[in-house]
Amino acid sequence: MDDTTTQPSAADPALAPAPPTAEQPVDTAGTDGGQALEDRGSNRSQRPTSRAFLEFVTDGWADRPVVVREPLPAAPFAAERRRRIGAQFPGERLVVPAGPLRTRSNDTDYRFRPHSAFAHLTGLGTDQEPDAVLVLHPTDDGGHEAVLYFRPLAGRDSEEFFADSRYGEFWVGARPTLDDLAVLTGIRTAPLDELADALGKDVGEGGVRVRVVRGADDAVTHAVEDVRSGADLADEDVARADAELAEALSELRLVKDEHEVEQMRAAVAATVAGFERIVANLPRAVAHRRGERVIEATFDGHAREEGNAVGYETIAASGEHATTLHWIRNDGEVRAGDLVLVDAGVEVESLYTADVTRTLPVDGAFTEVQRRVYQAVLDAADAAFAVARPGTRFRDVHAAAMEVIAARLEEWGLLPCSAAESLDPEGQYHRRWMVHGTSHHLGLDVHDCAQARRELYLDAELEPGMVFTIEPGLYFKADDLAVPEEYRGIGVRIEDDVLVTADGHENLSAALPRRPDDVEEWMARLLPR
Repeated sequence: MDDTTTQPSAADPALAPAPPTAEQPVDTAGTDGGQALEDRGSNRSQRPTSRAFLEFVTDGWADRPVVVREPLPAAPFAAERRRRIGAQFPGERLVVPAGPLRTRSNDTDYRFRPHSAFAHLTGLGTDQEPDAVLVLHPTDDGGHEAVLYFRPLAGRDSEEFFADSRYGEFWVGARPTLDDLAVLTGIRTAPLDELADALGKDVGEGGVRVRVVRGADDAVTHAVEDVRSGADLADEDVARADAELAEALSELRLVKDEHEVEQMRAAVAATVAGFERIVANLPRAVAHRRGERVIEATFDGHAREEGNAVGYETIAASGEHATTLHWIRNDGEVRAGDLVLVDAGVEVESLYTADVTRTLPVDGAFTEVQRRVYQAVLDAADAAFAVARPGTRFRDVHAAAMEVIAARLEEWGLLPCSAAESLDPEGQYHRRWMVHGTSHHLGLDVHDCAQARRELYLDAELEPGMVFTIEPGLYFKADDLAVPEEYRGIGVRIEDDVLVTADGHENLSAALPRRPDDVEEWMARLLPR
């Protein structure tokens, strides 16, 4: 990274140095002549400050090329989502921020990813609209008008163009214009500096109520709190209002529309290709002192090439590490004869992600004990698939898998009771070796719809268009004295992405082999000879 990079505000203090005045803060804790700590990032840079330079650097640029924009494929679907959420809150103003840039370290940011609710309601993905805010303004006819407020592209005659390392075109590239995003999204656009006045319009006693997605952008939340501070609402009423909006936005994603299903298919297809790359690179992983990192880097590089990024931190867990459910340190060796559990998903440009797990024999062949454990997990997964259809409750998918897990553990003599007794809510002994749930909804978030009410999630009946995982597992830790030594250090999980259809289900990730014989045959084709 260029050593001159800083993250100043719209005008970098290095460009217009001035002595402190009575109104400027004086740094009494330091020894640098009163320069505030937040301004010291510019101390490593030497930039021209003359008027001649300012005039020269902002002049002599060719016109930007004309780009013909077309509406995003998601635009009509996003419009329908906005209509549905607005219908739940007639007469109210709904504020959905994309979120700001997040600091990674000192003055460098993470790559931007908008809040999932914002992406869902606008159809925008990737990293082009930090600080943007979608507002659904109530209209007289009981509906809403959507307005997208964001920081538009600055002119090349502005200091921001060349001096602002966080937003300036010279530093991070050109942002979209107001017209660009209006065409792409079908939403009316406005400059971000108009947001504050727009939030407060008609708010007051007996007027418009405002709800905001909390946690997305603290500055926007504070702005909303300011405009409704005069309204006759107790703190708990405000908190409840915002929670109800978050809940509704989460539940809006429980059933995917046609565009979302298409994006999920694309994410899964890219993920399948990523697993094929992993298998081809297993010999290199075995040869490397941190072979798990080789697996992680192989998949993560593929995700950046073929999508936006990974949908979550890749789990590349070899040997006993596979018994740690969220092993993302990925710093261990990959040894021949071991199993390696890989849990990974590509997030495509629209921000929809896959979530797939395969447990692979490092050298391409299962041992007898590994196969025994693997087959038990596969049988549990197949039992869950058998009940994944409209009308089944979401919780029944997990229950079906657990019946198989408990029966197999009883068969192996590992339970202190019968399988039936273990399955009783007062027992649950089998959960020692399968502590997580079997399924979760999937979409823009890897654990999608997480703020939905229990009756619409765990207790709900499955509907066509729902997308979720099926991912039972068995995890026998190396120091678990409750199991025979031959099982210790073995962790197996098999995870697929499932779409509920009108008459059953579709395994979106079926292209990745699941049966042990098929896994071995598939790996034999991909492993270097």
